[in-house]
Amino acid sequence: MRCSDDTEAARVRAALEEHIRLTRAEAGCVSFHVTATEDPLVWQVAEEFTTPAAFEAHQARAGASDWARETKGIARDYQIKGMP
Repeated sequence: MRCSDDTEAARVRAALEEHIRLTRAEAGCVSFHVTATEDPLVWQVAEEFTTPAAFEAHQARAGASDWARETKGIARDYQIKGMP
């Protein structure tokens, strides 16, 4: 996740704790970590789910959440690995 400025980064920081809590509570979530990098505008996200369906459910829930509203427009560059 790459913010373009401090305002976007503040939005991420304000919503992140609840997003992590809700994601880790989801059925099928094996692990979910969001780590700050040396760049205060960039976070590394690593997530693992038991099945593609569990990941899809996460995407649906997160996409309709406060997290999605608060981080709308913030760049995400990710790869999905290990899913059929």
